[in-house]
Amino acid sequence: MLKVIKKADIVLFLILVALGIAVTVMSLNGAEDGSVVQVSVDGKTYGVYSLNKNQTIEIKQDKSINKITIKDGHVQMSDSTCKNQICVKTGEISNTSQSIVCLPNKVMVEIVRGEAQFDAVSN
Repeated sequence: MLKVIKKADIVLFLILVALGIAVTVMSLNGAEDGSVVQVSVDGKTYGVYSLNKNQTIEIKQDKSINKITIKDGHVQMSDSTCKNQICVKTGEISNTSQSIVCLPNKVMVEIVRGEAQFDAVSN
């Protein structure tokens, strides 16, 4: 049995494609320049640093070391003792929609706007 494509099917397909393109464009435009680098180790905040101040942060835990470099409004994991080096290969980031994660060493670097963002506020 041969199924015929109706005009309504084509219209629905085009609407879904247009919606997908719109969501993609909006998410790309939603990436904002951040001003603060938040570094977490094992899920806990290790430190919050200005993205506007050039500096190197070295995180030492047991036998692992991660070096994070902040320079010219960008941050990168410049060195790590992990085997796979995915965090180093990520390169520089500068927008709030980006992060660098070193899973073996449990280090996460993310850019946030203004102050560090919190998951919850209690009275």
